[in-house]
Amino acid sequence: MDREEFVYFRKRLNKTQKEIAQLLGTSVKAVHSYEQGWRSVQVHAERQLLFLVTTSRWDKKSHKPCWTIKRCPPERKKKCPAWEFQAGALCWFVNGTICEGVVNENWKEKMKMCRSCNVFASQI
Repeated sequence: MDREEFVYFRKRLNKTQKEIAQLLGTSVKAVHSYEQGWRSVQVHAERQLLFLVTTSRWDKKSHKPCWTIKRCPPERKKKCPAWEFQAGALCWFVNGTICEGVVNENWKEKMKMCRSCNVFASQI
């Protein structure tokens, strides 16, 4: 997540730097550093921010699970943690999901795939 995207999501949540720092469990100084581009947005802050943006919109949309949208075959679906925990609307938030037949090794790789996915795009 780059600094522009961080600022965009903070403003979309209608939060001050102090308020978003509290929600992300970080300091105001860290938030300021993210927004100035002096520091990369940490993984935990990115995940939390995306989670808050997603859940802030839930009352406005109905969400189909990822396995329905992506038409996952039953054998893949049954091995996927998103299916196991019935988190099809938050598949991008769950590590170890099997999307496009691949389990990503880390958050950066996972988010690269998720950002090009229509399931993620419909949530954010």
